[in-house]
Amino acid sequence: MKKILITGGAGFIGSHVVRLFVTKYPNYHIFNLDALTYAGNLENIKDIESADNYTFVKGDIKDIPFINSLFAEHQFDGVIHLAAESHVDRSITNPNAFIETNVLGTANLLNAFRDSCNHNFEGKLFYHVSTDEVYGSLGKTGLFTETTPYDPQSPYAASKAASDHFVRAYGNTYKLPFVISNCSNNYGANQFPEKLIPLFINNIKNSKSLPVYGDGQYTRDWLFVEDHATAIDLIFHKGKVTETYNIGGFNEWTNLDLIHLLCKQLDEKLGNIKGTSEKLITFVKDRAGHDRRYAIDATKLNKELGWKPSVTFEEGLSKTIDWYLENEDWLKSVTSGAYKEYYEKMYG
Repeated sequence: MKKILITGGAGFIGSHVVRLFVTKYPNYHIFNLDALTYAGNLENIKDIESADNYTFVKGDIKDIPFINSLFAEHQFDGVIHLAAESHVDRSITNPNAFIETNVLGTANLLNAFRDSCNHNFEGKLFYHVSTDEVYGSLGKTGLFTETTPYDPQSPYAASKAASDHFVRAYGNTYKLPFVISNCSNNYGANQFPEKLIPLFINNIKNSKSLPVYGDGQYTRDWLFVEDHATAIDLIFHKGKVTETYNIGGFNEWTNLDLIHLLCKQLDEKLGNIKGTSEKLITFVKDRAGHDRRYAIDATKLNKELGWKPSVTFEEGLSKTIDWYLENEDWLKSVTSGAYKEYYEKMYG
């Protein structure tokens, strides 16, 4: 039975990857390592917690003795590394936390994996999950490809870029087998409501203002989280070692257009008068170092591994809204306490 370690598996994207691997591969034993910070929630994976091929491990990738001991004990065949600080706004207010987790934490995992394998990497793989933000910002045209030069514009992006470089350096120096994927903005169930879509769903439900940075024309490529999990599965099993794969939704939206669609769908689902939610839109001071546009070219992933998104954005957004409306208890539990203090600090 192969032993696969998935880091950050109680978080948003990680929980979907853990669920997919536990249910799809009964011949794998999946170890879910998560520090259970504000964004990690065991409720996200409650449905598979009793599976015979699943083990949860509470721990921090910054804790070197713990990580070394974990790898020495289990001799993992593969690592899928998703654990990260990921919110740009938080990286602006506390960049050191991103350096410690995203850079040093990744280096700790690489060292432990290398040492536990004793430099015999046959049948082993380290899969590092990264972001399109390492590439910087695009103008009105063009797409990020796997060969786009790195140009990170925020502390978060810089920390992920640094971790990408460390993974490649370990591949070159120690011949550690790796793959890297850089994904666009994810959306879907279980996302912590500091990110745009769940934040605005929650605000609309509670008749709170919808804070839009700047002119609202910032453009992102949006990827349904279940499609991202499927892509990770394909890359882990069929991707070429030392290669990078961009994962995108072929799906660009300006923030303002997305918000109008979100308002429209929510008004319909809540039985509101048309245009009710749009009245909550409030333009706020722009974020420092705000990248204007991201857009991913996922052609390589499509041609080599046959991956493509399974839903349109309208379909995925509708599914996402339905999940949050049907899981009010989850939303209430994660928006209490420290979240309220954070929200007031960021948006007033």
